Amino acid sequence: MNPKGDIYLVTGNTDMRKSINGLSLIVSDVLEMDPLSRAWFVFCNRPRDKLKILFWDTNGFWLYYRRLEKGRFKWPVITDELEAITITQHQLNWLLSGLSLTVENAHKPLFDKVNR
Repeated sequence: MNPKGDIYLVTGNTDMRKSINGLSLIVSDVLEMDPLSRAWFVFCNRPRDKLKILFWDTNGFWLYYRRLEKGRFKWPVITDELEAITITQHQLNWLLSGLSLTVENAHKPLFDKVNR
């Protein structure tokens, strides 16, 4: 599935024992955002080997779960507290592929979308 809204990376460490209810409470109570929006919320654990993506679709939640058998996600270290930063679809793909969110070797767009 492709996100139809914003993608938020929830910085800090998340307890991966939390399921849909616990993660949606983090979105609403801690981040003060709407878990029923079209946004995707991406969470990661302390060892950086597990990741969950929560989002609402029409009449229910989706919860994607990814566990790495080897290696770690290149999760940005901003603070220990949970806060949301916006990332792009490309950055999410990079993260899921084991790359940093700031891939410096990525091709730059030739034209600014505003100028087209």
